[in-house]
Amino acid sequence: MPTIYDIAKKAGFSITTVSKVLNNYPDVSEKTKKKILETIEEIGYHPNSNARSLMTKKYWTVGVVFIEDLDIGMKHPFFSAVIESFRKRVEEFGYDLLFVSRNVENQKRSYIERFKQRGVDGIIVVSPLDFNKEVKELLEHDMPSVFIDLSSKHVSVVNSDNGYGSELVVDYLYSLGHRKIAHIAADEKTFAGRERREGFEAAVKKYGLDLPEEFIVNGGYFEFEAGLEAMTKLLILKDRPTAVFAAGDMIALGAMKAIQNHGLKVPEDISVVGFDDIELAKHTTPPLTTIRQDTDLLGIQAADLLLKQIDQKKKIPLSITVPVSLVERDSTMAIDNEPKSLSK
Repeated sequence: MPTIYDIAKKAGFSITTVSKVLNNYPDVSEKTKKKILETIEEIGYHPNSNARSLMTKKYWTVGVVFIEDLDIGMKHPFFSAVIESFRKRVEEFGYDLLFVSRNVENQKRSYIERFKQRGVDGIIVVSPLDFNKEVKELLEHDMPSVFIDLSSKHVSVVNSDNGYGSELVVDYLYSLGHRKIAHIAADEKTFAGRERREGFEAAVKKYGLDLPEEFIVNGGYFEFEAGLEAMTKLLILKDRPTAVFAAGDMIALGAMKAIQNHGLKVPEDISVVGFDDIELAKHTTPPLTTIRQDTDLLGIQAADLLLKQIDQKKKIPLSITVPVSLVERDSTMAIDNEPKSLSK
């Protein structure tokens, strides 16, 4: 099996230079790097991970934690997209991802215990939920970490601009003539859900719109079934809304299904707007108007923050807010609120 010494000899460079290339050090010229990488490919060298860890005092592994209440894990399209972007970014710097189970040999262990046992350099935590016991333990530990969909002044966090996204929705619906706008909110236990509801309420207040208490309905943890149930409650109101803003695309899809089940049409009878812009949103009937979260940028920013902490061997309390944008599709339409003039 070829060794690092074989690479150095064949490429004509020192072992130190080869080691720098293997570990992505920046102080190596592109010409030298190209020559060494070509040699590695030619002789079929594969570094031993244990030896590499001893040499660099790194495990070259990032732990992944996903905490939520629906028991769907990474199957949720938004979070899986963020993690995929994160994976691609850290992979550029030679890191692998590690998903761990807390149940080992019928003994339930904490995430920190498992990561120490398996060996990781840092962790990414995706947690739509507030500070439960598991989240607090990860927050308080000195291991480099970055959190998505959480608010804290003590660690690195990366979030979308949820409040502004909600404001964009209300601005847009108002411009279409809608004055009776309801909100299917995510559960109050979720950081994003609270921010989106607060942004919605502030925007409605900005326009001086009436907001009956029954116009805000709980849509659970961003789930289809909760959206269907919440929309059903709105549909039986005597004075129902002309437009509905759902806190997540899966909620919005459930709402659209409920509208169709009641023999109504989207957007002719009720306009619907979501939040996330998951891949499915553009393939629904009709295609869903929504707020796009930049999952690529969320993953990249989270990766860069974590890699910086790993290099500096310490946590960095920093918050990054990623911009959002409105994607207009066919689930919304303008309505006429002007009084009809009498013909002479």
